[in-house]
Amino acid sequence: MACNVQDALQDPDRYLEAYWSTFPGIYLSGDVARIDEDGYFWIQGREDDVLNVAGHRISTAEVESALVSHPKVAEAAVVGKPDILKGEEIAAFVVLMDNAEPSPRLKGILREHVRREIGPIASPSYIGFVDDLPKTRSGKIMRRVIKAKVRGEDPGDTSTLSNPESVDMLENPL
Repeated sequence: MACNVQDALQDPDRYLEAYWSTFPGIYLSGDVARIDEDGYFWIQGREDDVLNVAGHRISTAEVESALVSHPKVAEAAVVGKPDILKGEEIAAFVVLMDNAEPSPRLKGILREHVRREIGPIASPSYIGFVDDLPKTRSGKIMRRVIKAKVRGEDPGDTSTLSNPESVDMLENPL
C-alpha cells in the first residue's frame, strides 16, 4: 500500500501504515536488497522491478544492464511476462545501435550474452527489437506501459509520454 506525499499530508495514518508499520521504527522504502556471504549489501532495485522466475529473484535493472553491455544494444527494458510453470518469464525490448540489424541470430546472441553475464535463469524468454521505448518527457522508461502491453492489458494514460507512437511498436509476446 504505497502512497505519495499528498496522501501523507492528507492521510497521515495511511502514510504510517504504508511505510512504518512492517518493521516498527524502520522506514520501508520498497527497495529490495540482499546480503552476500561476505556481508555486503546488494541493492537490487524497486520491489516491483524484481522478477520471480522459477523461485529466483532477478532484478530487471540487472538484466537490462547485461543487455546494454553488448556492443550492438543501445537501450533495453525488461518486464515480467506471466508464465504458468515459472511464475514469470523475462521479456526484453531492445533498441539496437545504428550499425546493428535485428535478426533471430542476434536474439540468440543476446540471450547467450545475458547467460554469461548473469546466469542461465536470467536469459530472456522473449526479445523484441524496437526503434524506441516509451518514455516520459524527462527520459524515464515507462515500464508500466511495457508491462501492460506484454500482459495484453490496456496501457492506460499515455499522455505524459514524449513518444506515444512507441507504444504501438511494442509486440505482445503472449
